[in-house]
Amino acid sequence: MAGGVQFRQAEAGRRYEVFHTDCPARDVVDHVTSRWGVWVLISLRSNALRFYELRESIHGISEKMLAQTLRVLVQDGLVWREVEPTSPPQVTYGLTEFGREVGEPLADLFDRITRRLPPRDAE
Repeated sequence: MAGGVQFRQAEAGRRYEVFHTDCPARDVVDHVTSRWGVWVLISLRSNALRFYELRESIHGISEKMLAQTLRVLVQDGLVWREVEPTSPPQVTYGLTEFGREVGEPLADLFDRITRRLPPRDAE
């Protein structure tokens, strides 16, 4: 992993108290389910992308919001970040193992929803 901190699993037999406001797992859930967090994880499910490729894949996201979303997902250990020392620097993002684990059910949910919606021309 090129950066970020991944939360360790709770000790054997102990779980995080997710209904307490100071639970670190709650922060991760907030970041994943944020307006843009879901789309970043789904966009990165197939392959790593450079910042601008990622921005182009998520219509409607601003550079500022993408940067903020990526920053917290990297800190949470869901996304890795790699900087190539070129001019200007090229930054690539991809899913960590933890990010793939979390993103898989989100992508499945997205796929289920899109399969069940009526065709767009039927509207």
